[in-house]
Amino acid sequence: MDQEKIQQAKARLGIVGNSPELAQAVARALRVAPIDLSVLVTGESGSGKEFFPKIIHSYSPRKHAKYIAVNCGAIPEGTIDSELFGHEKGAFTGAVASRKGYFEEADGGTIFLDEVAELPLTTQARLLRVLESGEFMKVGSSQVQKTNIRVVAATNEDMRRAVAERRFREDLYYRLSTVQIAVPPLRDRGTDILLLARRFAVSFAERYRTAPVEFSEGAREALLRYRWPGNVRQLKNVVEQMSVFEAGNTVSRDMLETYLPQSAGSYAPVPVGTARGGRGADGDVSDPRSYASEREMLLNLILRLQREIEELRAEIRAHHPAPEKEPLAIPQTALVKYRPAVSDLRGTEGPGPQEAMTLEQTERETIRQSLERNQGRRKATAAELNISERTLYRKIKEYGLE
Repeated sequence: MDQEKIQQAKARLGIVGNSPELAQAVARALRVAPIDLSVLVTGESGSGKEFFPKIIHSYSPRKHAKYIAVNCGAIPEGTIDSELFGHEKGAFTGAVASRKGYFEEADGGTIFLDEVAELPLTTQARLLRVLESGEFMKVGSSQVQKTNIRVVAATNEDMRRAVAERRFREDLYYRLSTVQIAVPPLRDRGTDILLLARRFAVSFAERYRTAPVEFSEGAREALLRYRWPGNVRQLKNVVEQMSVFEAGNTVSRDMLETYLPQSAGSYAPVPVGTARGGRGADGDVSDPRSYASEREMLLNLILRLQREIEELRAEIRAHHPAPEKEPLAIPQTALVKYRPAVSDLRGTEGPGPQEAMTLEQTERETIRQSLERNQGRRKATAAELNISERTLYRKIKEYGLE
């Protein structure tokens, strides 16, 4: 992708930052824009996902038609069908007139569904029909209508987990995610943090007609090392507060820390352009919120224990051969029996052998036994299981092992 075109797109929409991860996401949006496909934008809350549907619409053949953004999480479940698809007069109490929905209003253009994972299952079924055939019906109507729209969706949830928990339709997930764009969290964008802080400081100074705040060397280092759980939205909020109370001052590290919630802790930033992985300064994995990585670590541990158990069974049979026509009796309480189904490895639910323990049951037993071996010491237990203490605390609470 032409770097000049990427820079033009960022300038056009006011996107600040030079990190390779951000440039890659912008390039992916530009590449898919001319192709009429559904796109799913993923990323943490506050990371700036709303810019990418605008890029896709602005550089697509639909750019002269309507662009409508809908926050699915902000619309009550009882009215969302009416908001999206419209309703006929008398369809429900309060429907005093017929009304067009967003899909009818955006005909020929683009509709952006933010927080799409919050859609009720019944609405998901309606959305799937629109994506597959372009057809929908207003609430209270039996007449099928057609619409020609492009759907771009966004979410901060793990969609595979939502599908596995049956909170989101699998067929709709695959239909929406024809193309996926991952927006990097702010903490992984390196010096983009400083560029954004400076941009916000100047912007708020102009708005409030005050002198802009400056940042000391220590403050800049603290900005880079902070985890920013709220991403760009949180940084903007912090700079706005400082622009009001520290106008014209040079913000020191100590001054900055008074505006930062300490619960998020510090973060050892990965140099821009390098692969992420390993452990941070606080001993936690670089992405502790990744459910998939936690599941994979625990599953690997369980599979290793299973191999050891099978080797033990083989050794028992070798030293204590069973009489002919009589099976070797091994106390079931001495074994942990787990045979993962293929769906366990893929992260989706699926039927397994009736006698096999579920992954959750085996995981609970593994954690319980480790706690006993370590006399309840959670730090030692987390180290033995090769998971973070935060994950262990959550699992203890989830399985009632306090």
